[in-house]
Amino acid sequence: MKLSNSYFYTLRENVKEEDSTSGNLLVRAGMIKKSSSGIYMIMPMGKRVLKKIEEIVREEMDAAGAQELLMPAMIPEEIYEKSGRREAFGSNMFALKDRYQKNYVLGPTHEELFTMAAMMKGSSYKDFPYNLYQIQTKFRDETRPRYGLIRVREFIMKDAYSFDIDEAGLHESYMKMFHAYQNIMERCKLNYKIVKADTGAMGGSLSEEFQAITDIGEDVIVTCDGCDFSSNLEITEVIDVSEPSDAEEQVMEVVETPNARTMEEVAAFFNKSVNEFVKTLIYTVDGKTMAFLLKGNRELNETKVLKLLKANEMELAPFEEVERVTHAKVGFAGPVGLECPIVMDREVTNMKNFIVGANKTDHHIVNVNLKDFEVEIVADIAQVHEGDVCPVCGKPLKFCKGIEVGNTFKLGTKDAKTLGLEYQDVDNKLHPVEMGCYGFGLERCMAAIVEQHNDEAGIIWPASVAPFEVAVVVVSSKDEEQMRIGSELYEALKKEGIDVLLDDRKERPGVKFKDMELIGIPYRITVGRGIKDGNVEFRARTADESSDVSLHEIVDMVKKELQK
Repeated sequence: MKLSNSYFYTLRENVKEEDSTSGNLLVRAGMIKKSSSGIYMIMPMGKRVLKKIEEIVREEMDAAGAQELLMPAMIPEEIYEKSGRREAFGSNMFALKDRYQKNYVLGPTHEELFTMAAMMKGSSYKDFPYNLYQIQTKFRDETRPRYGLIRVREFIMKDAYSFDIDEAGLHESYMKMFHAYQNIMERCKLNYKIVKADTGAMGGSLSEEFQAITDIGEDVIVTCDGCDFSSNLEITEVIDVSEPSDAEEQVMEVVETPNARTMEEVAAFFNKSVNEFVKTLIYTVDGKTMAFLLKGNRELNETKVLKLLKANEMELAPFEEVERVTHAKVGFAGPVGLECPIVMDREVTNMKNFIVGANKTDHHIVNVNLKDFEVEIVADIAQVHEGDVCPVCGKPLKFCKGIEVGNTFKLGTKDAKTLGLEYQDVDNKLHPVEMGCYGFGLERCMAAIVEQHNDEAGIIWPASVAPFEVAVVVVSSKDEEQMRIGSELYEALKKEGIDVLLDDRKERPGVKFKDMELIGIPYRITVGRGIKDGNVEFRARTADESSDVSLHEIVDMVKKELQK
């Protein structure tokens, strides 16, 4: 591509409304442009990057034996109602009506349609296994779009679905896709971790996330230096290392605690550690008011609770509801005499003589024990902390942040049973099909690469996904000899199959150099005064200095660099 007759622009200043490095650099590099909150145009230079990522994904999918198709983005709402996921997605799903008032949704994922596509009358066990995939636009009405392409309302995703007759077959198909995802992440030069995750609205027995490690990642990844344990914060088990207390149980006593409502204020009032308190949190879970008990230093893990209770939604109860079940102002809830069901974290089990809210404004109760109240469920509902014990090896856990780029699921027979996807075995008996689901965010991948590969000058694209592998920069467009050599070199590189850009614009050299650094071209060849001696300048995007290379050698040198 020659820039002199192309649509090309860059921005010199940082973009104020972008809250991530990748979002800022991609906008400045003219690769994306925001059209509204959480919705971006992919501009020509960005489309080239996205196409490179798409080609990598498609090559690995095809190599794994998957077949490509294309599903509609607009789907009858009744399909999601039948699968039970319309309620699960809730307000995150875009909904609309056609002229006949028929209800449709914009697809957030396509399990239902892929299941329908797989339905054949009289399907035999001989028809399996197979894997279908698409690269399609998805829609989710995010409450708070942010971080450029990382949290958006409209995005391009590759989703694949495997179909097998038994769990052994599902596992084999799953591992093929698992290894394909590893290949994709490595070809995109991403530093990543594979972590166990919550299955969420997708359901199934297993979910693993391919997380690109970066400080602005929305997901907290829990790891261990002592073993290969890696898990999403949302599902990491809290190991209770406490021993049962041998203290003698004391008599409960209600104590007035004026101006002490928060955990810290109450701890200061009693001159005690927060670990000696049990806090009571009042939530509304699928419309039902419930209380959750945790040690004073712990936070509630809502993902664990939703999974435990098989619920769809939960939120802190309104003030008026808290006051109804506690008969006190917010901040004084406790388990003794509470008028709603109680779920208790298992760490509380070994505690004695702890302090709780008294369900009376400005009062707490000391010396509370398990016999003083009733609970419905005891389970691990707490959020893990950095330094907690690894559930595998017992060493301290560590935290880092990541961007979820890919996700793999063992769905099992869940969707097949719901939607009626069956096969006939050798005895003509019907069985539900075992399914796997495999998602990969192409634009997320693009953003993650930029988050990991950048410097103060701009983006540093790996050659595998760069919009162009090489930029030939002509210092002076007025110099006929420089323009001739630049054009000849451009054509010679194209002939070798190298993806090359010719910057022949009527701009100052400094502007051209800064633009090439900003858009992240891996290698730059500068055609300037050195051509009088038969030389050009060659510089890698990551190098500190340029080197003089003979015109006769430069093409071979570029080829060698790209093969590294």
